[in-house]
Amino acid sequence: MSQSALLQRSLQAVWHPCTQMKHHERYPLVPIARGEGAWLFDTEGKAYLDAVSSWWVNLFGHNQPVIKEAIKVQLDQLEHVMLAGFTHEPVVALSEKLSALTGLGHAFYGSDGASATEIALKMSFHYWRNIGQPQKTKFISLQNSYHGETLGALSVTDVAIFKDTYAPLILQSAQMPSPDSRLAEIGESEEAYALRCAEALEHYVAQHHAELAALIIEPLVQGAAGMGMYHPVYLRRAREVCSRYQVHVIADEIAVGFGRTGTLFASEQAGGKVSDIADFICLSKGITGGYLPLSVVLTTDVVYQAFYHDQTVKGFLHSHSYTGNPLACAAALATLTLFETRDVLSDNRLTAQQLWAAVAQYDLPLSHVRQRGMITAFEVDTHNAQFARDCYAAALKHGLLLRPIGNTVYWMPPYCLTAADIAHLVQTTRAAIVESL
Repeated sequence: MSQSALLQRSLQAVWHPCTQMKHHERYPLVPIARGEGAWLFDTEGKAYLDAVSSWWVNLFGHNQPVIKEAIKVQLDQLEHVMLAGFTHEPVVALSEKLSALTGLGHAFYGSDGASATEIALKMSFHYWRNIGQPQKTKFISLQNSYHGETLGALSVTDVAIFKDTYAPLILQSAQMPSPDSRLAEIGESEEAYALRCAEALEHYVAQHHAELAALIIEPLVQGAAGMGMYHPVYLRRAREVCSRYQVHVIADEIAVGFGRTGTLFASEQAGGKVSDIADFICLSKGITGGYLPLSVVLTTDVVYQAFYHDQTVKGFLHSHSYTGNPLACAAALATLTLFETRDVLSDNRLTAQQLWAAVAQYDLPLSHVRQRGMITAFEVDTHNAQFARDCYAAALKHGLLLRPIGNTVYWMPPYCLTAADIAHLVQTTRAAIVESL
């Protein structure tokens, strides 16, 4: 079948996500046939470097043999069984490993990031109800936060284009000043600004803690805000404040977990394990290396015990049909094996240094150049109101998948970049920007 025929079939049959479908009259869909390493190939054989890890999910490259083999082996044994009343080795092994890595206890599984957010919000709310504090029903998040697009997740999201249309349907929450260093005063350090934002958080929590269930936060990097990055001291101070006033902390590491920020989990950069910072952690995206949908929420034993009761109504009666799917768990275990058997984080540091050095050589109108692990971002100073779409299209023409957020260009590539891949990424990004200014 011709490429044009496939594109037409897709336009007639598929409603694509996060898309104004009419825009495809000008920006055609790209029909992908296969992937290899950091590259995607369309149906006519043209190659595109996947600089955004296919929406931040692909860690070790496409067609990765270790993860692929683990799925194949599991497929010959058990493809799925419901997790209500049953269990299986992959979900148990994965839960044990994640608990050891995070310091948090029992793992509750979902299918995607938004469902993990929903689980954590409901679990926190229900915990306070179970222990006799039913007035603690409200949540707080950061300004410009993003936690998913289901109704509960939208209630703690602060990105207008996703949230405003559905405002009548969702619970309202309060947003705290974002420690995003781009918002600091001239001459104010990243750390000083983060501490100033933490003071504002403390002031609010001190006044409203009696009704607050939890603070939900994206540790170190606010993705949909245009890769807003901030100092780890904010996480430490937020933990201290919430502990003092009995408010849960939910670490949304859906996008930033599994090495993206330079440590296995971003929360670790505030010191210690995840459990030293958060009562809940939400994981998804990279958990399976980008192979299968899976999400998980881990929490403390204290939270778990509050649901352990003779009365069914005090249990956490939440479920997804594919909860703890064995194939997805096998992929996740293989992903963790790659971290255990390879010096992934050290290798990533070298790659990140090369990317940072490359940006420093750009003779372009850039501002707020920043990096956190394998996430590099900068703003392009342009008057082109269509910069994001034009830059995306120009990059595709040069064999590169970029997905700018407004005038923020970012790289969040797979961890398998070669020297040639890096050269292509740097050169074609520059070309795409120049053509879109």
